[in-house]
Parts: sequence; structure tokens; C-alpha cells
Amino acid sequence: MLSLDMRTRRLTALVTTAVLLLSPLLVSGPAGADHGGAEPGPVHAGKTYGWWNKGVVWREEFETPYTGAMGPQWRASGPGQVWHQNGMLTLNATTGGSLSATLAGAGAEVGRWETRLRSRQYGRGDARYRVLAELVPAGDADQHCGGRNVALASYAPNAKRVGLYARTLPNRAHKAAHTGIDLGRDRWHTYAVEVTRERVSWFVDAHVVFSEPRDEALAGVPLTVRFTMAAKPGRVMNVSRMQMDWVRHWSLAAPNTLPIDAPATRAGVFNRAC
Repeated sequence: MLSLDMRTRRLTALVTTAVLLLSPLLVSGPAGADHGGAEPGPVHAGKTYGWWNKGVVWREEFETPYTGAMGPQWRASGPGQVWHQNGMLTLNATTGGSLSATLAGAGAEVGRWETRLRSRQYGRGDARYRVLAELVPAGDADQHCGGRNVALASYAPNAKRVGLYARTLPNRAHKAAHTGIDLGRDRWHTYAVEVTRERVSWFVDAHVVFSEPRDEALAGVPLTVRFTMAAKPGRVMNVSRMQMDWVRHWSLAAPNTLPIDAPATRAGVFNRAC
């Protein structure tokens, strides 16, 4: 039988272990300059880098109506369904054809854009959709077959890497990939891009992951947000969806409160520009 002193020491050890396991203040180290926190989702670049302090141009939280058709500010294109579902903008893609939702309005040449996004693939055995969150020329501007798009995120459902790029005419593309990310079903992540007169910077889950200072990465045209489930032409696709919890746009009024130093992208070509 344990003595009172031994029981007291054992109880103290158990309590100490529980505190260490349950208290994040005791087990987590300081965040790096490019890191907004250990977990994706609610952590986002707008908060981490101080954009939220001022300069909000617009924000879509998709809170009302709770479920139903989207308002005229979103223009849907392609087979499938674009609607407001449980406080999210939802794109339900079918077995064929690309589906997109584009934000109407004048757009902006520079600024910061961010969204919280998740996706899910329901079918198996057929071709996989590509999930795209992009900035595209606003209004009735010539789209040049994607030749002036900037990607906040480009990936296939269930992949482990997300593509990022900035394209300019006639066929330039600055490309990069952020790896080691879980893009399995319904995993939330935040994606942001900051476009200034000098550079383009990309953020994933409140990390700045790439920053491109070359002038040829800057399209110099007003840009707006477009979400797309991109199908492969002529292929039967796995039924899939993408959902956005929110999307926000800030001006450059608030300076970054943390450094945005990051590796440059890789210069290449985009042969499908027209």
C-alpha cells in the first residue's frame, strides 16, 4: 500500500502532466515572422499582417440569407449550381463542364484579397476538377484566355500541394507551389494575395510563402475575384464542390506589421494566352 507521501507525489505528477498537455501557453513556442499560428482556418493574413486595421474595401461573409440564391453581385457561369448554403458561397459541379462565380464591379489594380476555402470530391474513378481561386480582369475587360490571372489557390481535391501564379501578356507566367498542405475533403485553409506597384506576394494560412518583385509579374489592370471548378474538356468529371466561408478585399492603406520576405516564384510561360 502506497504511503501518504508517495500518493501525494504521484498526484502532483499527474496534475503537472495534465497542465502541460492542456495549456497551449506552456507548450507552444513563439510564432515566426511569417507565421500566423499553428492551425489553419480562423487564422488569416488580414489579421496577422495588420491589414484589418484599416483599408477594408469590401467583404463578403455570406451570412444572410442563410440558404438560397446569391445576389446579383455574383455572376455564375457553367453547368452546376452556385448558391448561398449555410453561410457559404457554394459551387456544386456536375460530371462535366467548368463552373465559376465572378464578383461583379470595377475591381482594383492593387490591394489585398483573401478567402477561406474548402472543397470536397464526391465521385471516384473519373477526372478530377481543379479548384481555382483567382483574380481576373474586372468587368468587360478582355480575359485573354486567363493570360492576366493571379491565383490565390489552384489545386486538385485531396492533393498535397497548392499552385500559385501571376500571369501577364503576351505569355509570361510566374509560378510556384506550396507543398505539405492537406487538401483532403472539407479541410479549411486561407489564401491571400497582395498586389502592389512593385510586387506580388502570396499567403497560405497566414504564412507569406512567395513574393515576386519582377515588374513582368504585374498585370496593371483592375482585378476582381473569381472562383472556379475547372473541368478537363471532353472528360467525365468526379462530382465535386468548393465552398467559401468569406472573401475580403483591403486597400494598401495599412502597412504590413510583419516582414513579407519570401522566396521568388519561377519565371515561365503560359501557352494558352490569347
